[in-house]
Amino acid sequence: MSSNTEAQQSRGDVFKWAVVVVLVAAAVIGNNYFSAESLLYRLIAVLALAGVAGYIALSTERGQAFFKLAKEAKTEIRRVVWPTRQETVQTTLIVLAVVIFMSLVLWAVDSLLGWVVSAVIG
Repeated sequence: MSSNTEAQQSRGDVFKWAVVVVLVAAAVIGNNYFSAESLLYRLIAVLALAGVAGYIALSTERGQAFFKLAKEAKTEIRRVVWPTRQETVQTTLIVLAVVIFMSLVLWAVDSLLGWVVSAVIG
């Protein structure tokens, strides 16, 4: 019984995703077809179709899993310990110093190799 219910739910999800694809395609094609119309009207139509497509997508099993993941990510962001301004500035300066140092080293190696190759080729 459980596998039968899952199969029907899976078929329903496939149908819902097909509807989502059709709605997105309709938005893209309609926006192109009605390009002579006002941008405001086209924007309202695209946003309406995107809203309906998003609602349908969120009603699927994967859509609900995505929504749950987004909620958990929002909760996790609240737990993050963000660096202070001083830590951020210090880290940025260290990265900048390393980048400048490595660019000088690479420039020196490139110049040396260029000089060696030109001396060999003559």
